[in-house]
Amino acid sequence: MISLPILPILIILPLIGLIFIFLSSEDDEHAEQSKKSALWTSASTFFLSLYLPINFDKSIPHFQFVNTFAWFNNDTLRFSLGVDGLSMPFILLSTFLILICIIFILPQSKKNMKMYLAAFLLLESFLIGTFSAIDLFSFYIFFESILIPMYLIIGFWGGERRIYSAYKFFLYTLLGSVLMLIAIIFLYQEFGTISIPKLLDFTLPFYIQVWLWLAFFSSFAVKIPMWPFHTWLPDAHVEAPTEGSVILAGILLKLGGYGFIRFNLSILPDASIFFTPFIYFLSVVAIIYTSYIALVQEDMKKLIAYSSVAHMGFVTLGIFSANIQGLHGAMIQMISHGIISAALFFSIGSLYNRFKTKEISFFGGLNNKLPKFSVFFLIFTLGSIGLPGTSGFVGEFLTLLAVYSKNTMVAFLATLGVILSASYMLNLYKKVFLGTLSENFDKKNVDVNIYEISVYVVLVLLVFIIGIKPSFILDYTTTSLDRIIQLYPISIF
Repeated sequence: MISLPILPILIILPLIGLIFIFLSSEDDEHAEQSKKSALWTSASTFFLSLYLPINFDKSIPHFQFVNTFAWFNNDTLRFSLGVDGLSMPFILLSTFLILICIIFILPQSKKNMKMYLAAFLLLESFLIGTFSAIDLFSFYIFFESILIPMYLIIGFWGGERRIYSAYKFFLYTLLGSVLMLIAIIFLYQEFGTISIPKLLDFTLPFYIQVWLWLAFFSSFAVKIPMWPFHTWLPDAHVEAPTEGSVILAGILLKLGGYGFIRFNLSILPDASIFFTPFIYFLSVVAIIYTSYIALVQEDMKKLIAYSSVAHMGFVTLGIFSANIQGLHGAMIQMISHGIISAALFFSIGSLYNRFKTKEISFFGGLNNKLPKFSVFFLIFTLGSIGLPGTSGFVGEFLTLLAVYSKNTMVAFLATLGVILSASYMLNLYKKVFLGTLSENFDKKNVDVNIYEISVYVVLVLLVFIIGIKPSFILDYTTTSLDRIIQLYPISIF
């Protein structure tokens, strides 16, 4: 089989589609030609990304599909791309969710639709670059470049407080990454390389690991986001358009978890052991505290935003339990949350498109009005609370199993988050869909359209497929995660 430079192609393809969008003559709110270009581009990128799992060797823990180019004719600074079992699922998640977002946009009309579509294709290119970069310099460039299209999506097409929310999102994430840049410069000066595979062969003194660990933590804790660095997230979600919230929760939050595994856990293992109790504390507080906040929310998007912080608390618990069950749980939880949170934000967007409000008190008895939609929302709700048979259950179960082997009290406290999750999600469903039909509805409101059905059916299938057979993901990740565990010293914690 001819070896394709698949990763450079995946990064460049959305940029080509972006050019076609800019060249289209339309400039109205519908921009049908631009929508077709965005749809064909995102679909082509997704189906081409399937080349990765089809040709991936599950027995190899190292990076595959590697391509390397010199930066500025400098052999020590190289632009290197590759994927392993850790990064490949996130590339597929990125290309999949961007495609689903474009499909969801098709029936809509927006101010300057061409630019809106272009922002998502640009974001897709940067996301693929971030997850496939295997040198620190390329990773940092792509990682920070993601801020630009996301800032525009929130700041230009968001709600009434979009400018404030966009600035808050941008400044939080940018300032958090300044220390990471300093850490990257230090590693380059210390070892003369920024190649991630090469850095795994070096050992740093513990006191240096501590400072570098904190530098990387400052960036990834904001991105995931961990308590108390999460305050930008609810504002960004509430003001972002539906598709912006989907990408924010579905993919961007996963950059933090990916960074923790790729850098903190792999390159700085001794410091990771030292800070494990600290991570456990922050994670448990995030799970319980933000779940209580979600219980009292009156805005549906804010409720799901706070629930995302709680679910990411399980991810950090799994990562820093530093055993294979915990890492498997964290990976499944991130992929599962990417799908379920996307589904919930799509659902809330459907309600907003019909009723122009996200206030929970506005609704009631909606199952009598939108019966098909209420079934889809129920499935996504059950997936979010971790019903056995759904993807949400697998991630939380493996994480709690791993943490229990390290600290029973932490596992017990984290389990409270599962109970609280069921409380606020089922309460949301009851208030919106059950009971007497609200007087706010009229006869014009119709059930799901063909675009919404196509999106929801695919998401429902993924929720059950991953829940019933998680090996679809774990078969690809196990070898790479085992290698990371071997780099991690035995902890006495």
